[in-house]
Amino acid sequence: MVGYVTQVGDVHANIPDPGSITLEQVETRSDGSPNIVRCPDEVAADRMIELIDTVRKEQDSIGGAAEIVATGIPAGLGEPVFDKLKADLAKALFSLPAVLGVEYGIGFGCTTMRGTAHNDHFIPGQPPTKITTDSNRHGGMLGGISTGLPIVLRAAVKPTSSLSQEQPTVTKDGEPTTISTKGRHDPCLLPRFIPMAEAMVAITIVDHYLRWKSQTVLDN
Repeated sequence: MVGYVTQVGDVHANIPDPGSITLEQVETRSDGSPNIVRCPDEVAADRMIELIDTVRKEQDSIGGAAEIVATGIPAGLGEPVFDKLKADLAKALFSLPAVLGVEYGIGFGCTTMRGTAHNDHFIPGQPPTKITTDSNRHGGMLGGISTGLPIVLRAAVKPTSSLSQEQPTVTKDGEPTTISTKGRHDPCLLPRFIPMAEAMVAITIVDHYLRWKSQTVLDN
């Protein structure tokens, strides 16, 4: 299980193979220094840090996206209707503050694709897996059930609403006024969001794993 930042504002990371990203890449840069933005693409990470610093100086905030990848998940977790694994994972991520969108696999990229380009073709797998697919646009879940391929999720995280810059609001009586938030508030939530998202995904998968184990024991 590993999570990382893929986008801050208009800065996007290039992650060709999500399943290959390690915790060390997320937490530490190649020179051994801390990866404070938790983005494994170091070129994009530098641009993200620069953007966040600019936004902070302007007393503003910025949103972005995070990706969570779970590998080594057995096929068969989840239910086909009411307890789909993808639905429970989405619910878990939406339960976190500031999350405004969740997608898995190719996500909204499917909207411009034809079925022939989107389908993951079934192929013979390596033992003990008898069947797999030649790609993972389905993000490790088909029909609400895990396929054994890496589960890939993304969450859209909104900009911090607490700003030191004055903004319009109203009093308790409904009269126009302004407000500015004092104290320390992150200009970007993404770096701190990663461990929270990892935990929620892990808890959800473990819950489904325990259900799956109880069912397989009963079946045998």
